[in-house]
Amino acid sequence: MESKALLLLALAVWLQSLTASREGVDAADQRRDFIDIESKFALRTPEDTAEDTCHLIPGVAQSVATCHFNHSSKTFMVIHGWTVTGMYESWVPKLVAALYKREPDSNVIVVDWLSRAQQHYPVSAGYTKLVGQDVARFINWMEEEFNYPLDNVHLLGYSLGAHAAGIAGSLTNKKVNRITGLDPAGPNFEYAEAPSRLSPDDADFVDVLHTFTRGSPGRSIGIQKPVGHVDIYPNGGTFQPGCNIGEAIRVIAERGLGDVDQLVKCSHERSIHLFIDSLLNEENPSKAYRCSSKEAFEKGLCLSCRKNRCNNLGYEINKVRAKRSSKMYLKTRSQMPYKVFHYQVKIHFSGTESETHTNQAFEISLYGTVAESENIPFTLPEVSTNKTYSFLIYTEVDIGELLMLKLKWKSDSYFSWSDWWSSPGFAIQKIRVKAGETQKKVIFCSREKVSHLQKGKAPAVFVKCHDKSLNKKSG
Repeated sequence: MESKALLLLALAVWLQSLTASREGVDAADQRRDFIDIESKFALRTPEDTAEDTCHLIPGVAQSVATCHFNHSSKTFMVIHGWTVTGMYESWVPKLVAALYKREPDSNVIVVDWLSRAQQHYPVSAGYTKLVGQDVARFINWMEEEFNYPLDNVHLLGYSLGAHAAGIAGSLTNKKVNRITGLDPAGPNFEYAEAPSRLSPDDADFVDVLHTFTRGSPGRSIGIQKPVGHVDIYPNGGTFQPGCNIGEAIRVIAERGLGDVDQLVKCSHERSIHLFIDSLLNEENPSKAYRCSSKEAFEKGLCLSCRKNRCNNLGYEINKVRAKRSSKMYLKTRSQMPYKVFHYQVKIHFSGTESETHTNQAFEISLYGTVAESENIPFTLPEVSTNKTYSFLIYTEVDIGELLMLKLKWKSDSYFSWSDWWSSPGFAIQKIRVKAGETQKKVIFCSREKVSHLQKGKAPAVFVKCHDKSLNKKSG
């Protein structure tokens, strides 16, 4: 009887050792399955947003526990772009910190593909496929190993990283919740097919910020064509305020040549800072407006919020998925907070004599219940008698409910005999203003029934008045 018990015990020990060794072999096999993944996945912490202190290793389940991954919260994966130095750029810890400030319980993973990202640009551009594969395999492993829901995953890719994020999204077993493309790279991708770049099919929702599209298609730093469900082009997308040559000279004078690379990337990187702004200033999101072209937007023709025609820029975007990508536009300030307040102004210029003037400079001042914004410059390409013109202006401060406005027609910077001899002028009865942010329409009337606006003379004053059309629904 005793020998039988000993035999059973020996059998149990043998089976246990067999299972343990099998588990060890399984773990080793799993590690071997992921051995060719070159990208690294660092789970940063709110306490240390700048250093990769703990790595999640695909195939090594223990690494996920060691890094204190929060399985019940959402995960952000930040994917950097091309780098000259082979080091992280200064925006990375700023974005990590802003994500944790907004979502303290989340996981913020920084994807390190620096060794591949510091090659010649075309080589690094080609590596986005492999980086995308690495990221997809990591996400699939997290889902298979821990049943982590992909609906909790938000990829944020900058420049080349945006295309790597798109490729990753196209290769996951299930769709990730969201991909945000931060000025996706243009060269090598403008004419690429959808599987090789970021596209709307890569996630449940894809939103894109285009901030540096200056130049011909395929040559611009940022991609020009829409590649998401919602594509936002701040300041037209070509170039960003505060990134001009004058600003460059000032920064070099103040900080030396060490920041020259920042100036080259200024407009490109603005996409990241606009997103950071949306995380930190959640109560005041910047509004973007759907428009057929930036030219139409500049005329103030697109400040409608009906039928999803406007949306928030950044983190709090409304996830609108239309069949076609919607191109949206807005103006911004040159620094954080970037939000401005948009207005469409419509003026009918009357007169007894027919006259036309080209490229005329004006200034408009708005006065409201909270503040005022004075001497906002704008130029009309043409001003003709008995025609109505629409244009866009914006203020950097919230002036509240509009009460009064002043309009000044500026004299030419050069001396003109004709203007000196007789100052041209128009009669204006009313000025119509529509506020984009509040969707309110206001009509301003001349205090004297008709104001005579003369070039180079005193501004004409208009006050808020009542009109039947004010009662109509705003469109």
